[in-house]
Amino acid sequence: MTHAAPPLPRGCPNQFRATVLGTVFAGRDRHLEDLQAGDRVLLVPDPPGQTDPEVWVHVEAGDPVGHLPREISSWLWPWLRRGGTASAVALAVHGADTPSWRRLLVEVNCAGAAADALGGAPA
Repeated sequence: MTHAAPPLPRGCPNQFRATVLGTVFAGRDRHLEDLQAGDRVLLVPDPPGQTDPEVWVHVEAGDPVGHLPREISSWLWPWLRRGGTASAVALAVHGADTPSWRRLLVEVNCAGAAADALGGAPA
């Protein structure tokens, strides 16, 4: 039996681009050196119980590189925790000569969300 993704909150996109924040803290920027445009990245929601839960971006090896902006995490985090799934890919990766909040741009696709949000069959 296939589990259908829960519908996205009204007005939230099933596909979007976002910059990744927090890339320079705790040495996370070292993981950007091996990341290239087109590489898959993982989205990992904070565990329940956090005051302001975030959705973290990890390289495929599992190391965190930063988190999505709070405006996105505020609706994406609960959707992921309810069973939604999303995939992401790096669109642009820049080095230390770029402001930290612009070093990594990702594109996120929320699986099956478009059809579910419209009341149709899951994709």
